[in-house]
Amino acid sequence: MSNLERGARSHQQILDAAWDLIAARGAEVSLAEIAKAVGLTRQSIYVHFGSRGGLLIALVRRTDEREKIFERFDAALATDDPAARLDACLAVWLDFVVVIRPVASDLIRLRATDPDAAAAWDDRMADAVGLFRKLVASLKKDGALAPAWSVPRATDYLWAACSVQAWSLLVGDRGWTDKAANTTVRRVMAEALLDPAL
Repeated sequence: MSNLERGARSHQQILDAAWDLIAARGAEVSLAEIAKAVGLTRQSIYVHFGSRGGLLIALVRRTDEREKIFERFDAALATDDPAARLDACLAVWLDFVVVIRPVASDLIRLRATDPDAAAAWDDRMADAVGLFRKLVASLKKDGALAPAWSVPRATDYLWAACSVQAWSLLVGDRGWTDKAANTTVRRVMAEALLDPAL
């Protein structure tokens, strides 16, 4: 195995260990604890990521890659029928929310006081908004977006309604099952966004 391959494997092992620790104990977990979990030194973590902020951003991006969120969303976006397209994209996104919720909830909690957590969260949400904008723009192009909506407003509404925060309120605070939340959000978004004349 080359040094490059070994370095890439170590990089992924660090991120996977960091995900497990943060999911279990919160984003305040130290770099020393992460290093110990993978048998490295704290300095090795800095060599790989440059800073705690660099680690957190790489961590959330690794999850995007591991779950293939962009590829799966783009495949759903290729659905011809606009209503089926919206439903398929939402199914992909909401399944992803279930996976990211343990770590995402902690980044959300910390972002007001922790610049590294805020940077990691903002980085990923910029891409999430981009996904929703592509979806809404495709609905508009096909004449399927309800006339009351502009693309920017519909994008913002869809992003907020499908957020980890909204999901956590339904599932965590109100005790809904993941399936009930998924089904309801998909139905309500279709009712809210699609042109009823379709």
